[in-house]
Amino acid sequence: MNILSNEQIAQLAPAVVSTTQAENLSDKYVHIPTIQVVDDMRKLGWEPVQAIGVRARKGGDSRIKKHMVKFRNEGIFMADNDGNPDSYIEVLLTNSHDGSSVFKFEVGIFRLICSNGLVVKSNDFGTLKIRHMGYDFEALRTLMNGMVEKLPDVVGRVNVFNSTEITKDQAEEFAGKAVNIRFEDAISNINIEDILTATRAEDEGYSLWAVLNRVQEKLVNGGFYYENAQNKQRKARALKNFTQNIDFNSKLWELADEYVLAN
Repeated sequence: MNILSNEQIAQLAPAVVSTTQAENLSDKYVHIPTIQVVDDMRKLGWEPVQAIGVRARKGGDSRIKKHMVKFRNEGIFMADNDGNPDSYIEVLLTNSHDGSSVFKFEVGIFRLICSNGLVVKSNDFGTLKIRHMGYDFEALRTLMNGMVEKLPDVVGRVNVFNSTEITKDQAEEFAGKAVNIRFEDAISNINIEDILTATRAEDEGYSLWAVLNRVQEKLVNGGFYYENAQNKQRKARALKNFTQNIDFNSKLWELADEYVLAN
């Protein structure tokens, strides 16, 4: 596990350590540096493993822009048949210092085999929030304890995905819907088989979990070809914007849930 120091976080995402806030905010806004939450997460056993910030446009201030820190707890993971870590549970913290967002915590699943991260989304387990004006360590502890208590539900959902077999036609339909989520209906003439082809033996087959992971990996990493609205062939780029990445992964999880209900 590649744990980041505060110095490394500052280089990767300066807004995380920033004590600056937008000038137009009222006196009621309570500025809580994100690095304070990072340090508190460490006390609870969650170590930062990734930090990303949004670059400001010309004339803007990147120190107040939206940013994300990803955490893992080495003792909380999903095991393979031999009891070894197969996937780690992650916590994704997003925040900004321009008044546009509160502290948001979302739960993800990081698969070691492909180094890809899914984002869990359901009616019972979605985004958790703490407002700046109500933040303290005990509020964070309470939120994290509640999250950990619900983790068996996440594992249970993965097991349901794993045990749900879908047809080839359903897999192609799933991939097509996922493409539309990723590109918002802006592309055409894409070879769905490119999206569904397994990169490794572990992801072959038509369990919903295998199909979800194949489709997610391809659509996040890009590299496949498609035709745009002008009928020009283009190579899909990787999805690098962390806000779009979280949104896409959340919607993909919700899409998978629909196929559980359909079966």
